[in-house]
Amino acid sequence: MDMRVFDLFKIGVGPSSSHTVGPMLAARRFLLECENLVQVQRVQIDLYGSLALTGAGHATDKAVLLGLLGETPHDIVPETIEAKVDEIVVNGKIRLLGEYRIPFNINTDLLWHKQENLPGHPNGLKFTATRLDGSVTSQIFYSVGGGFIQSEQELGHDSIVESIIKPYPFSSMADLLAHGVKSGMSIAAMMRANESVHSSQAELNAGLDAIWHVMQHCIEIGLKEEGMLPGGLMVKRRAAKLWRAALDSTTNLPHEPLHKVSLYAMAVNEVNAAGGRVVTAPTNGAAGIIPAVLRYYAEDCKQEDVEQGIRDFLLVASAVGMLCKKNASISGAEIGCQGEVGVACAMAAAGLTAALGGTNQQIEAAAEIGIEHHLGMTCDPIGGLVQIPCIERNGMGAVKAITAASLALHSDGTHYVSLDQVIETMRQTGFDMQAKYKETALGGLAVHVVTVNHAAC
Repeated sequence: MDMRVFDLFKIGVGPSSSHTVGPMLAARRFLLECENLVQVQRVQIDLYGSLALTGAGHATDKAVLLGLLGETPHDIVPETIEAKVDEIVVNGKIRLLGEYRIPFNINTDLLWHKQENLPGHPNGLKFTATRLDGSVTSQIFYSVGGGFIQSEQELGHDSIVESIIKPYPFSSMADLLAHGVKSGMSIAAMMRANESVHSSQAELNAGLDAIWHVMQHCIEIGLKEEGMLPGGLMVKRRAAKLWRAALDSTTNLPHEPLHKVSLYAMAVNEVNAAGGRVVTAPTNGAAGIIPAVLRYYAEDCKQEDVEQGIRDFLLVASAVGMLCKKNASISGAEIGCQGEVGVACAMAAAGLTAALGGTNQQIEAAAEIGIEHHLGMTCDPIGGLVQIPCIERNGMGAVKAITAASLALHSDGTHYVSLDQVIETMRQTGFDMQAKYKETALGGLAVHVVTVNHAAC
């Protein structure tokens, strides 16, 4: 598979990779591919399925408008988003790709089809452009998780086509392990060799370092910011207050480092919930787990070459993420939160095991443990917001990743269930899961808590 580490780790904005990042990219791509754009007088967007049901809480409407303006998740300045959207809503005008100004009515040109699904994926959206001469261009896109998008024509085919022969091609963990036995190389070294067909080692290192820099910065912001998160649930940011308490604590209990790991993860996901800058890892809803475990590695594991360890961590984590995306899904709307937090936990567990010198077999064992103990996890955000249970769930996932790595490192790497088997199990479990538990806010906590609150009033 011709997927890169930077396909899994994308710098963007919150709160959702599938509901925010993907739709923004889809809107921009539609206009870039639209012929005779200068003659377009109207653009209409139709949102379907999960995008319609929880899109308001995930800022899908804002994301689509930003994409029509030509903005990208990587380059948009989070602090400018509200002003850009407000200008469109107030003036009733939008400047397509920043150039062509046309009328736009948020109530009639952006439609939410909450009772309808497009056939290809729960996250579907349709763009329609009408020109002055009456000609119409329409295109359907699917936001398939982790910020990846596919057009209707691309669905069912690899969105990233194999164009270059890599030295260590793989479509399963069995492939990677076999390459390792034959070559004597680690998974990190093989991933580095695969990346070398796209860039120099210096460019690869710079890219990995940039990803880690954004992750670090996100943690630091989350450990300082206080107040309420947007969205109406009146959820307080907790990471900063808990972090100060942790720093002031004199208890020195053995579990304190793991408590801090949870706070790192929660800090990132509070930034994400507020629409801030995050790294999709592999999704925004699970963006806190890998940064938290990476910081734990960098600060608490006392390794000699931390810089190289961080790079190896990210390379190995990306290999696990690629396998999960290719052979199952990383979309909460498709297979539940097992495909987001579960996959992120497996990626972090594998990365930490690699950075601490684990064998290829131990890396596989760590990843398998990470997913296995998230099987069946639903995606049931209260109010359709990436807040409850998502923020705490990242803290728990980070701790589970460290536990999985520890179990694997203290073993010889042999285990009964393979990573490939547990990924297939995750896929089948997601297929069997009822739609109300897959990012629709129609079941689970999303319904029960709201019902209880209403009853209390």
